[in-house]
Amino acid sequence: MEMFLMAAVMSLLAVAVSAALFAAATRDDRPEATGSVKRVALEPQRFFASAPGAGPAVQAGPEAESVPVEALLLRIEQHIRLEQAAAESFLHTPNGQSLHSPTTSRLVN
Repeated sequence: MEMFLMAAVMSLLAVAVSAALFAAATRDDRPEATGSVKRVALEPQRFFASAPGAGPAVQAGPEAESVPVEALLLRIEQHIRLEQAAAESFLHTPNGQSLHSPTTSRLVN
């Protein structure tokens, strides 16, 4: 009985020490951010886009003119259908040549 109580007390002591160390490690000791940093963080992110007042962006490549979003979505959907058809044909007759054969999609992998 004394062995069980000693093991229980040691386990509780180990849990208490672990909890104290975890609380100390996860505490946030960083100073409060300044107003300019907060303002920058609140601005919306622009992924591969310029700021609204920055003027027109320079586009390179074969499609330098602006393309409607619907046309791009249709092209992507067509590419996905072609890739799915190629995958299904490979599943029906798997071989190395059909695995590496190009699709008729205009989008390059």
